[in-house]
Amino acid sequence: MGPVVEMTREEFEDAVRDGLDQVPADLAAMMDNVVVLVEDDAPADDPELLGLYEGVPLTERDLHWAAGSLPDRITVYRNPTLAICDTRDDVVEEVAVTVVHEIAHHFGIDDERLHQLGWA
Repeated sequence: MGPVVEMTREEFEDAVRDGLDQVPADLAAMMDNVVVLVEDDAPADDPELLGLYEGVPLTERDLHWAAGSLPDRITVYRNPTLAICDTRDDVVEEVAVTVVHEIAHHFGIDDERLHQLGWA
């Protein structure tokens, strides 16, 4: 099944930017050395994945971490996101939730706690 919402990569990246604008400012300000990327497809072993955090959570960083460390990455997957959304507004909202979810992992918050907070 193809996407419910048709969006070009450029339109989706614009929606991702709008979604990032919805991230609470105090949370966004605390992000340290993080980049947000867009990929079309999720990994083959988890094709419905909406987003992925890759990096070292702030809670696990130590003095050795900073030396030459690459930025943490949050990847938002376009096709799985479009497949569950009906409108561009849905996409923006879903991206915001996905990014907050992945930012939470950056802060060392696990999925169980995210469910409790309503961000899963």
